[in-house]
Amino acid sequence: MELVKNFKNIIFLAIVVLFVLQMIVMKKEGSINQEKESAKKPLIGLSTFSLYSITKSIAKDTMDIYMILPFGVDAHSFEPTPKLMAKISKSDLVIYSGAGLEPWTHGFDFKNRVINMSKYVYLRELKAGEHHHHHHHDDANKKHNEHYEIHSDAKKSHTNIDPHYWLDISNMIKATNVITAQLIKIAPQNTKIYNKNRDALKASLNKLDADFRDRLSECKIDTIVVNHNAYSYLADKYGFKVEALGGLSPEAEPSAKKMIELIGHVKKHNISTIFFESFVSDKAIKSIAKEAKVGVDVFQPLGNITADEAKQNLSFEDIMRQNLEKLAKAMKCQ
Repeated sequence: MELVKNFKNIIFLAIVVLFVLQMIVMKKEGSINQEKESAKKPLIGLSTFSLYSITKSIAKDTMDIYMILPFGVDAHSFEPTPKLMAKISKSDLVIYSGAGLEPWTHGFDFKNRVINMSKYVYLRELKAGEHHHHHHHDDANKKHNEHYEIHSDAKKSHTNIDPHYWLDISNMIKATNVITAQLIKIAPQNTKIYNKNRDALKASLNKLDADFRDRLSECKIDTIVVNHNAYSYLADKYGFKVEALGGLSPEAEPSAKKMIELIGHVKKHNISTIFFESFVSDKAIKSIAKEAKVGVDVFQPLGNITADEAKQNLSFEDIMRQNLEKLAKAMKCQ
């Protein structure tokens, strides 16, 4: 009897062991299949957060989408590592912002399809007194075939262009159309999905534009004070002014004269809040705020986002709505 009982225990134990082994094998096979499936997805690289965000909204999980610029890094001074350069080179599609924002693209050997988005949007020319410190030359002399575009060295300077065009929401709608068309070329089997997601995104962006117009239509203050003037597209579109410590370059050092002028402006116009960016030193702007006895807040220009913002899975629209609330409060809008 005892022998039979032991035999049954052995059989039961063997069944349990076989079941566990089968589960391990199935899990391993599933992981391999998942890796193979992921490897089959087209690899798409985007140079800035704004382009990355709308591409994710259109493609969803049908493509392997990554942002070239690491979260928390300033777009103006970024240089890719050799490992990242290799990833960019093997990508099926690379879309970069252009207009002088990314010096690293100059002379880069893109192996496959590449799009300079600044070619497809409205670009604002700098006005008298504005300065652009990025002496990057844009790509020219495109050569096309059905597989790729090759961008050669260029001779056209973009030092007279404001590169922060994504803050004009109509430009983001244009970019949405361009990106959708490119994704369809790569994965035509997903045409219906991409067109549906494109239409939903455009409707959302149009609503965002309408909300900006409505919220900023009646304000007691018509000027914002910032440390880096990345906001002229917004200001031009929605009818307010920008006073900045520096020009378009976040690295520009403000002069003592400029700081004194801004302190006077803040006091004279009863400004209650002045803005700085996450990737720029806030020392000068906080000094002005302390002297003028006003508050400070972060305003997000959306060339990139912080690692904390990335963890929250915030989209372009999410952050733009946060910006809208801060603008409305600072300018005392009804």
